[in-house]
Amino acid sequence: MKDEIVRGTAWDGGIRVFAARTTKLVGELQRRHDTMPTATAALGRTATVGAMMGYMLKGSERLTIQVKGDGPIGQIVVDANASAEVRGYVDHPHAHLPSNSQGKLDVAGVVGTSGEIYVTKDLGLREPYRGSVPIISGELAEDFTLYFADSEQTPSAVGLGVLVDTDGSVLHAGGFIVQVMPGLSEERLSQLERSINAMPHVTALLDQGETPESLLQFIVGEEVSIHDRIEPVFRCKCSRERVESTLVSLGSEELRNLIDEDGKAEVHCHFCNERYQFSGEELEELHNKTLNP
Repeated sequence: MKDEIVRGTAWDGGIRVFAARTTKLVGELQRRHDTMPTATAALGRTATVGAMMGYMLKGSERLTIQVKGDGPIGQIVVDANASAEVRGYVDHPHAHLPSNSQGKLDVAGVVGTSGEIYVTKDLGLREPYRGSVPIISGELAEDFTLYFADSEQTPSAVGLGVLVDTDGSVLHAGGFIVQVMPGLSEERLSQLERSINAMPHVTALLDQGETPESLLQFIVGEEVSIHDRIEPVFRCKCSRERVESTLVSLGSEELRNLIDEDGKAEVHCHFCNERYQFSGEELEELHNKTLNP
C-alpha cells in the first residue's frame, strides 16, 4: 500500500483536514540513517508532520523543521516542500530508551521535554518566515499543536504515530492535522474534542487497514470532503555535481590546501547519509576549474 497525504474540508468548511500514511517514507529514513526504534519514532513523527505542513505550501515554497530538545537524540531536522518531497536526519540516530510507563516507545525521553521547535518557511519573499515554540511534551504531536496555535494563530489538533517492528523496521507511520477555521460553533468544537479524545491511536488504525481518508472519518464523520491527494516521498537535493560545485566554490587556495594536506576528500550529506569520495586526481581537476573558470 503506497504512502498518501489527503487534504480536504469538513463541516461546511468549518475545519480544514490533512491525514497521511508515511510508512514507506519513514522506513526509508530509518534505512538510510540506521536509526534505533525510539529515534525512528521521533524522526518519523517529525517527518510525517513535515510532509503534511509542506503540502500546505504552494509552488516552489519549502520549509525546514528543527526540533532542538534536551534529550539524547540531539537535533531533529526535516526539510519538506509543496510536492511532499521530504528528507531529514537526527544528530544521534542510535539514541534509544526503554519503553515508557504505557509500554510505548519513549519519544519524549529521547527528544527531551525542554527546548524549542523552529519552523522556517521559504515562501519566495525577501526574508523567510520563522516561527518557534517551546517544547512542552516531547511527544511532538502536542508540541506541533502548540506551534499552529501560537506561531500561525490557527487552532489545530495534531496526531502522529510510528509503529516499529521487533527487527527495527517500520510497520506503520502516519498522522493527521485538523485545523479550525474562524466561525466554527462551540457545539462543533465540543464535538471535535470528543471525537479526537475517543479516537484510537493512529498506528492502531493503520494496522487495521484504515486509509488516511478513513482516519479523518473517525474525527469528523462522513462529512469530510477530500479535495486532493499526493504521495509523500523521500528526496534529497544533493548530488555529486552539487558537491563538486561546492568544492569549486571553496576557491583555489582552499582546494590546494585540501589536496596538499589530505590528498583526497569525503563529503557527507546529513540528510540522506550519502558519502561522496574524491581522489587526489579528481580534486586536481576541480582545482583547475578554479584557475580556469
